[in-house]
Amino acid sequence: MSAVEEINNQSNIAEASGVVVRFAGDSGDGMQLTGSNFTEATALYGNDLATFPDFPAEIRAPAGATFGVSAFQIYFGSQDVTTAGDDVDVLVAMNPAALITNLKDLIPGGLVIVDADSFTDKNLTRAGYSENPLEDDSLDGYRVITVEISKQVLEAVKPFGLSHKFAVRCKNMWTLGLVMWLFDRDRSVTIENLKKKFAAKPEIAEANIAAINAGHAYGETAELPTGIDVYKVPKADVAPGLYRNTTGSDALAFGLLAGGQLANLPITFASYPITPASSLLHALSQQKHFNVVTFQAEDEIAAVCAAVGASFAGSLGVTSSSGPGITLKGEAISLASSTELPLVIINTQRGGPSTGLPTKTEQSDFNQALYGRHADTMLPVISASSSVDCFDVAIEACRLAVQFMTPVILLSDGYMANASEPWLVPDIKSYKSFPVSFETESENFTPAKRDPETLARVWAKPGTPGLEHRIGGIEKDIDTGNISYDSENHQAMTDLRERKIENISQYIPEQTISSGPEKGKLAVVGWGSTYGAIHQAVKRCLQEKLDVAHIHVRYLNPLPDNLEVLLGQYENILVPEMNTGQFVNLLRSKFLFDAKAFNKVSGQPFKIREIETEIKTILGVS
Repeated sequence: MSAVEEINNQSNIAEASGVVVRFAGDSGDGMQLTGSNFTEATALYGNDLATFPDFPAEIRAPAGATFGVSAFQIYFGSQDVTTAGDDVDVLVAMNPAALITNLKDLIPGGLVIVDADSFTDKNLTRAGYSENPLEDDSLDGYRVITVEISKQVLEAVKPFGLSHKFAVRCKNMWTLGLVMWLFDRDRSVTIENLKKKFAAKPEIAEANIAAINAGHAYGETAELPTGIDVYKVPKADVAPGLYRNTTGSDALAFGLLAGGQLANLPITFASYPITPASSLLHALSQQKHFNVVTFQAEDEIAAVCAAVGASFAGSLGVTSSSGPGITLKGEAISLASSTELPLVIINTQRGGPSTGLPTKTEQSDFNQALYGRHADTMLPVISASSSVDCFDVAIEACRLAVQFMTPVILLSDGYMANASEPWLVPDIKSYKSFPVSFETESENFTPAKRDPETLARVWAKPGTPGLEHRIGGIEKDIDTGNISYDSENHQAMTDLRERKIENISQYIPEQTISSGPEKGKLAVVGWGSTYGAIHQAVKRCLQEKLDVAHIHVRYLNPLPDNLEVLLGQYENILVPEMNTGQFVNLLRSKFLFDAKAFNKVSGQPFKIREIETEIKTILGVS
């Protein structure tokens, strides 16, 4: 169903509560930049929004190849937006490959904007077309704007003396200008950004600005096909305050910085580049004034070992990667567990196994996070549910790590890391601090001394007079911390480490219901980035008076103490996951519930309608 609700033919304005726009082209066509600029203008206009950048793993795939198509989708509207949308209302296709790979997602009667100059015989053949879709009847079910964009751009930038190669690169800005006209967006911020970005090359800035203005003017003056209207999407009713558009990676970075401030500790972030986790290193490297040190190591093992060493020295060590890199870090993570040092491990999950789908998203590292280490190495595991939620979850990971002297695994994924949404910047003063108290008493000191409630061992800075000590991976005596090979002591230490992690359930919030009744026929239980799709699907079903609730779990190990009782209030349990059923298997084995798995491993996030259909199937509603 189209988002357009009412069309005023006299004023040529289409009133819509929400619209999904997708920009698609070659990986060198600047679609991510175009989408980001349009997102910024939309956020400043006042719409709620969510984005989904979707790009190939190749740095530069062959031009015109279907596997090299780069896309950027944005869903914006006047109501709450928690996903990047299902069906596309407006598709911008810069070449045949972009059209053939994305047309299936365009709604019947949707608007498609194409660059006619790119529909050459060579590009059509490479994309798999036997005939030109602009000349046959294959696009008759859509509204089509066919523009010779390359020709328009070359004419617009002619005064600036650019070579043909650089002139054609401005076509993404021309397209942006046309789409800004279509949605009545302000171009001024984008123009100012171009002036700053190309301050050293003003002719490049002016050429791109001329391209934007030319695309906008084309929309105003051209005789467009019947039914092509300017979309009017009212501003969203949101809480007042300071907002910024943020990705999950940026929110994680700020959350880690805030966690360090709340713990009164310096942060040492040691990492090794891997898609899609690398952006976190980029973000933190620009924030050194917040008492953070960033270190790009030569490999994953060196990175995590550096973070463990930083924690031993009195900093809060943080490391990050994706699934394959977390595997390499496994031995050192277990070392941090054995030495009982605080460590935050961020896993930005991607499609796998191995190199798999490095730029696509999955939730398939759940089992790895809970069990993916040697011996009995239990660790707390928490997950973020949205790009904005990454901020709070990063703070919580820092709290758990220092309060319980343990490594903590934080699960994000490629969708959250790259997607963006408006963030109401919180007041850091509203967060409860958790300052660390290092051991200072030298009398009867041992590194095995513990807090009797949390079971966390003391944290003593090396070099402190009277507190000299050693720790390592060999088993330690439960009383002195000295090396011990005693069998009974190993049993006691294993039980103690396990009990410390299980005890964390007493220091986390009880599980709540995100929406819906406290008991009934069906509970949809999710974790991680499935939140947005589940939220909207359950919301639609509740509007139809269906008996369904949404429960989203942040704390994956240990689980909240009341979760079993809460889930027992529902006749059916549905667990949507972007894996083959890992969390649902935990619920089944731990609570003996006959929970139903709903799995997707396509590298793409759930669509709202997929979960809505599954809900109605279980409830017997057609």
